Amino acid sequence: MKQFLKISLLAITIFFISCDKNSPLEKNTSTNDDLNFFIWRGLNLYYLWQKDVPDLADDRFYNYDDLYTYFGEYNSPEAVFESLLNRPDDRFSIIVDDYIALENSFQGLNLSNGMEFGLVTYKNGSSNVYGYVRYVVPNSSAESENVTRGMIFNTVDGSQITINNYLELLFSSNTNYTIGLADFNDGNPIENGTTISLEKTELQENPIATSKIFTEGSQKIGYLMYNQFARNYDSQLNAAFANFKSENINDLIVDLRYNPGGSVSTATYLGSMITGQFTGELYSQEIWNDKATAAWSSDVFLNNFTDQIRNVDTDGSVILEETINSLGLNRIYFIVSYGSASASELVINALSSHIQVNLIGETTRGKQQGSITLYDSENLQRTGDNLNTNHTYAMQPLVLEISNKDGVNYPEGIIPGSINFPGIELGEDYGNLGVLGERSDPLLDETLNYITTGLKSSAKTSKKLNFKEIYDSKLAIPASDYMFVNPRK
Repeated sequence: MKQFLKISLLAITIFFISCDKNSPLEKNTSTNDDLNFFIWRGLNLYYLWQKDVPDLADDRFYNYDDLYTYFGEYNSPEAVFESLLNRPDDRFSIIVDDYIALENSFQGLNLSNGMEFGLVTYKNGSSNVYGYVRYVVPNSSAESENVTRGMIFNTVDGSQITINNYLELLFSSNTNYTIGLADFNDGNPIENGTTISLEKTELQENPIATSKIFTEGSQKIGYLMYNQFARNYDSQLNAAFANFKSENINDLIVDLRYNPGGSVSTATYLGSMITGQFTGELYSQEIWNDKATAAWSSDVFLNNFTDQIRNVDTDGSVILEETINSLGLNRIYFIVSYGSASASELVINALSSHIQVNLIGETTRGKQQGSITLYDSENLQRTGDNLNTNHTYAMQPLVLEISNKDGVNYPEGIIPGSINFPGIELGEDYGNLGVLGERSDPLLDETLNYITTGLKSSAKTSKKLNFKEIYDSKLAIPASDYMFVNPRK
């Protein structure tokens, strides 16, 4: 972690130079003072837009007391953090008060009842909202209560869901609630009298939801539904590709429609599994702020195709090392939606510089920035000296912009059927979602037809044109739609 320490010491040196020659510690500090300095210091060092935020300038404060007094006017660490962000360009930086929950979330462990869902406004233009079940996590409360994909619900604990109350009803600290099911009714759901009570528990989700092979005539087509780029499942992901490889598949469909992102290293591994003929070549490249750029050598910002998974823990000890099972494909098919973000978009974009990338679904989120987790310690890492034990705050600020080998990314999202991404623009039909991994799923069925015939069906117009999806359950988890990198060495 020497590079983290090097840049941290550099910034502290700059800060001391700008301070008064007298002792910088002129008063006893409180936990809030410590937090405020941690927030300022971390963002001053690593924030992607550091030079664009006046309060993050190296010479902004005369001494420590000046900084403490200034930020002491804010009523919470969250308010201090928000005041230092470059909104609206920055849509995704967050601060959390429980870094354990954040770390768990990056590994697919969340407080959840296992019902993953989207929320949609009524077609009639009212403020009413309904939920549709996307899928159910195994071994969860939702599974035990027989919740299934395609169910529609419009009430929680007897209250109609609306634009104004959905966060309180579904995402508060309450661990139990009861949903009221409804009939779809062409987008204006009507209650049908059935209720289901659900309980949130600590739930581990395997992101490799489905891996199977379809035989279509003489063609073997692999299908992988992958719901998060979680590093602790890299070996299982590689095993799925070992099966595809042993079966000699001709084509591959990777379903990322509900995948909000995750680890950049895992995204690189996935791209290397799909291909294999580009080992050592440039996969993606990162742009950090001027301080990071000056502190590290240029090769640190380059991510290359690889033939090996090598993951280490925070102490640098190897926790996984194995050869990648690569398919050597020259074309790939992705199923996508607005829920496909960050690392999902990275894989699509990075591969498009090397092979033909086909997309079926809807325009992706448009998140081309990545983040790191910063802790209140001397080098801003969890294992750093003098980790502050008086709180469990951590920051997940955007620190980099990422692009393919040609320097291209898509901040407005990647569009299926566009010039660079042939395919079909098609949204999910909330009244007919079908079964994931089966041909009854309209998006999968359309993709299989497209592969085998090269034709687009007459149903290619998006089913969502008259509907507005406003939120989904993935956005409420601590990790949300974050693309993150490991600490640089």
